[in-house]
Amino acid sequence: MTVTDTPIRAIKFDHRDTAFRHRGGPPGHAEIGRTVDTTLSTTMGAGFARWEGAEVAWTVLYDEVIFVIEGELQVTAAGETHRVTPGQMLWIPEGTELVYAGQALFGYALYPGNWKDR
Repeated sequence: MTVTDTPIRAIKFDHRDTAFRHRGGPPGHAEIGRTVDTTLSTTMGAGFARWEGAEVAWTVLYDEVIFVIEGELQVTAAGETHRVTPGQMLWIPEGTELVYAGQALFGYALYPGNWKDR
């Protein structure tokens, strides 16, 4: 299914039904399950992630918003550690060098969704 032949509709996603792929560790384990990709949207991406003690360094190639569902995610950037807990969100601008760490189930949204193609 592509963006052009997809009828416009709302789609609900549940982390329990999401296919996750390994993203980091050992030590620990980190995995990401992308739910909104370029087959659904040309403008944004979204998904769920589970971090279980892994530390993953990354330079963000998109604007990202993280919202924690369970646990605590630590995001360290520019010498500052942000501890994000359930009910909190963190916005991270494109180009930020950071380390994701902690024990958390969280959701994320990013723009642009086609960042890999850029």
